[in-house]
Amino acid sequence: MRTLMTVCGVSLLAATLQAQPSQPAPTDRTKATQLSAAELAAAIAKLPTDRPSSSVRVFTLAPYNVNVERRLPQAQGASLHEAQAELFYVIDGTGTLVTGGRLVGETRNGTNLSGKAIEGGTRQTFAKGDFLIVPSGVAHQFVDLTAQIVLMSMYLPNAK
Repeated sequence: MRTLMTVCGVSLLAATLQAQPSQPAPTDRTKATQLSAAELAAAIAKLPTDRPSSSVRVFTLAPYNVNVERRLPQAQGASLHEAQAELFYVIDGTGTLVTGGRLVGETRNGTNLSGKAIEGGTRQTFAKGDFLIVPSGVAHQFVDLTAQIVLMSMYLPNAK
């Protein structure tokens, strides 16, 4: 946990829970913003434990959003983002990311698609300290989680 707090404290992020009904205020563009390790740990501790994935919105600087996600060792849904890539940094834990293939049970919400699983795809194992990037238009799903993982995620809008 100390490593998690150190990594996140150094990241200079601003904290607000994504689980709250209101969206966080945009980051002040006139100064640096910091999220302390203690603030992040407290926010993660408040995340719900009744769902496979939940996140803390820690930074919003349009058009970018940075979150810290906690994914529990439960079945995870699959996603595909048509208008943005997704960058992950593994703060803690290990698992497998499946990318590519076809979403099973696909539903659409704007430019984001979700599904129950991925048919086909390529499996990549990951561990603490790894970076993962999923280009826009590529299905992805976390699988083989035997313990919780904690990830920093950042959405990167497609260039216009």
